[in-house]
Parts: sequence; C-alpha cells; structure tokens
Amino acid sequence: MTGFVSFVSSGPGDPELLTLKAVDRLGRADAVLFDDLSSGPILAHAREGADLIGVGKRAGRPSPKQDHVSRLLVDYAKIDQRVVRLKSGDSGIFGRLEEEITALRAEGIPYEIIPGVTSASAAAAAAGIPLTRRLTARRVQFVTGHDVTGALPEGLDLAALADPGATTVVYMGKRTFAALVARLVAKGLPADTPALYAESVSTENQRLTRSTVTDLAAELMTSNSKLPGLILYGPLADGDA
Repeated sequence: MTGFVSFVSSGPGDPELLTLKAVDRLGRADAVLFDDLSSGPILAHAREGADLIGVGKRAGRPSPKQDHVSRLLVDYAKIDQRVVRLKSGDSGIFGRLEEEITALRAEGIPYEIIPGVTSASAAAAAAGIPLTRRLTARRVQFVTGHDVTGALPEGLDLAALADPGATTVVYMGKRTFAALVARLVAKGLPADTPALYAESVSTENQRLTRSTVTDLAAELMTSNSKLPGLILYGPLADGDA
C-alpha cells in the first residue's frame, strides 16, 4: 500500500497564511477532504483533477459524522491515493485530529501532520496586540467553549480561566460565553476585564470588536451571526494595556 495522508493546517482562511509545505501537499494530492473554513481560495492550490470532498462540521448545521470522515480517509489511502485532510487553523487545536489519527493507525496507514497558524495568533495579529507580555500576561491558555452537545463543557478549571495574569482564548464559544463569564466573575475575574471578539479573522468578512467580558457576553447573547468567531480576554485584549 502506497497511500498516505497529510493532515494539512490551512490557517484561519487567508491563503497567504498557508505554509510552503501545506501548498506543496495540496499541489500533489489525489484527494482533498476539507473543512468549511478551509474552502474557497485555499482550494485553488489543490492539484487540477483532484477529488475535493467537503467534510466540515458547523454548529447547528447538518454535518458529516466523524466516523464517516475517518472512513473516507482510510478508503482513499487504501487505494493508494495521496490524501490531504485540510483542517482549519492549526489541525492540532480543537480539530478532532486524534480521532482521525486513531483510525489511520488501526489500519496501518502512514501519515504526517503539518502545523499552521491558529486563529488565536491570527486574531491577535489582526488586532495589533501580542498574546503575551513579560510580567503582565505571562501565560496563554486555549479553551473550547462547547462540548459535543453544544453546551458549556463541564469540569473547566475556572480558577485558571479567571486568572487576571493570563491571556485566555475561547474557541467556539459564542453561544456559551455568557454562561462562562457568569462563572468566571463569581470566581473573581473582574467584570471589566478587556475582551476582544474576532469574527472571520483574516478574511474579507473580518470584524474585530473590543469590549469587556460582561459587555461582550451580553452582545453575543443577542447576536444572530453565523460567521465563525473567537474570543480573547485578559490584560492585553484592549490593545492599550
């Protein structure tokens, strides 16, 4: 068997943020299984004639089941295809990478992981801020805002997430941020902690909103936007700290 799978990180959406290795693998792939956020201009780098299969998952919309996606990877590799699994952001951050790796390992299929720009880094760059600063924001933490049911995950380390000396990034948290903020304020996070909401970062639809955690929580409760969004909060989020 000569089939091989490359897990390619596509970054947050801007094709200019692809790595050279990502572009190379796209240009040589026989099949590309792509997330919704990896579609559009990024797919222009795929080889002409390659099979392009959308397998993205979006909250509140019909989406392929994970076992179906894993099965497709295995099936293509077993017929000696060079497969790119194109994942948005960095494939190792909240991208369900491990389930797909497990399926490949079970079948003895070789693979590689190509890292990329995660949306947290892209959002901070777009806002003109760092994610860390000596003495002020000495730690960065990433957390997912929902579990498999769409609810706020149980068992969150609220003390860590309420740390005023950390920059915290909440992925997929628009629907649950208000509930999270209520718990964090109860744990001692100041209600006026700076927050940054980054929507469709690095694309033509990009929108950045600076606020506080409590004001942003209230705004998101009434938002009907379907565009992907990311939340940063902490001492650097207002851009002036």
